[in-house]
Amino acid sequence: MADHNNLSRKAAVILGGASAVARYLALEFAKDGYDLVLADFDRDENERIAADIRTRTGRRCVPMFFDALAFDTHEGFVRECESVLGQAPEGVVLCFGFMPEQLAAQADFSLARRSIDTNFTGAVSILERYAAIFEARRHGFIAAISSVAGDRGRKANYLYGAAKGGLTRYLEGLRNRLHAAKVAVITIKPGFMDTKMTYGMPLPAPLVATPPQAARVMYAAIRKRKNNVHVLWFWRFIMIIIRHIPEWQFKKMSV
Repeated sequence: MADHNNLSRKAAVILGGASAVARYLALEFAKDGYDLVLADFDRDENERIAADIRTRTGRRCVPMFFDALAFDTHEGFVRECESVLGQAPEGVVLCFGFMPEQLAAQADFSLARRSIDTNFTGAVSILERYAAIFEARRHGFIAAISSVAGDRGRKANYLYGAAKGGLTRYLEGLRNRLHAAKVAVITIKPGFMDTKMTYGMPLPAPLVATPPQAARVMYAAIRKRKNNVHVLWFWRFIMIIIRHIPEWQFKKMSV
């Protein structure tokens, strides 16, 4: 059995490893000497990415299956990661998510529920398990991708935004809880990012981050143990303006 207190080498777990940003983030970790568990629901793509990282960096990168919605498997997944790595990881990064089309989710509650359970419930389920390990050890980091969509409810994506808003508040409380244990909790808000999730959306080019760009910003934030980070800095100020629009005016807007 792995020793939770053992940190003989740098190791991390990336959840949602087959996503575009996770692939580049894994490369950043591996180039910095980390062994990795790359976990995702898409077995084939996850294995291809892990093999590519091993080839490019020479670091150990183990692909593992992970289903954010299979809550009863999460405890076993954590133990299996420790067994594969031979130790508890230094940290975990949550990159998975699900964003349905708003009108479709309004008409089909199964889509709305999948969004809520993936973006919030599944995230809480797996992160609470790692939080307990890191808190007892008094060392580690938890980073998770949330969204500016959670900063204010907008008719264009309020179901997805509600789930991500819940995740942001959860991470805020977790950061407060784990501060005394010297465990960092980093909330990452990419803004618009050029990924499968946003494919086909009419996005203004200056407001869109690329996955490699996002990965570099994310890794720097994790290394510096920041509390909150916007991948593109100006999103912080855009959302300050949006949050402060009076409700009587905001509800008339098409945003």
